Amino acid sequence: MAEAWTLKGELMLSCNCAVFCPCVVSLGAHPPTEGFCMGWMGIRIDSGKYGKTKIGGLNAGVLVDIPGRMGRGNWTVGLYIDERANDAQAEALEMILTGQAGGTTGLLTMLVGTYLGAQRVPITYETEGKTRNFKIPRKIDGALTPIASNPEGADVVIKNSQYWMGKDIVVAKSDKSKVRDFGRVWNFPDRSAELVKLNWSGPAS
Repeated sequence: MAEAWTLKGELMLSCNCAVFCPCVVSLGAHPPTEGFCMGWMGIRIDSGKYGKTKIGGLNAGVLVDIPGRMGRGNWTVGLYIDERANDAQAEALEMILTGQAGGTTGLLTMLVGTYLGAQRVPITYETEGKTRNFKIPRKIDGALTPIASNPEGADVVIKNSQYWMGKDIVVAKSDKSKVRDFGRVWNFPDRSAELVKLNWSGPAS
């Protein structure tokens, strides 16, 4: 049975779409620019808990392979859980990131058709200036930088959307995006990316 939960932090996403991914503002109704979606997410958890289990200070990752429009489902998903997590924390993160915990991520139970399972791995999520770097050794090596507005140089932000991850999305581009895992070998630099501040939660079921 799912517990009440909260998760605050930041999510970085890199996909094979041309800049910028139409799935965000269309809420999955528009097809990806290449007709299909290959992507990954890196998650930095600043604070949060699942029931009495604290999950702040951990990282996670998600590999996503979608055959067409996001809203039609049939996603293939694999998870990466921070190797620093104890068993209770790892279970909590898997419940949240597969949608089984309900709440913000609950729609994943309807969208994911194939779940490849979760791996316990070392995960690095770092900020260098405005660039975010995400690395899982021998599996994912990625970096993205927000696109600056002109002439102010501030981040370009899509505001007040109905995007399930967060209403404000920072438009970015991947500096590098290499994946080699779960039978996938991907490489899509200079493609669409995004940053989202997370404020997720879920009720006990």
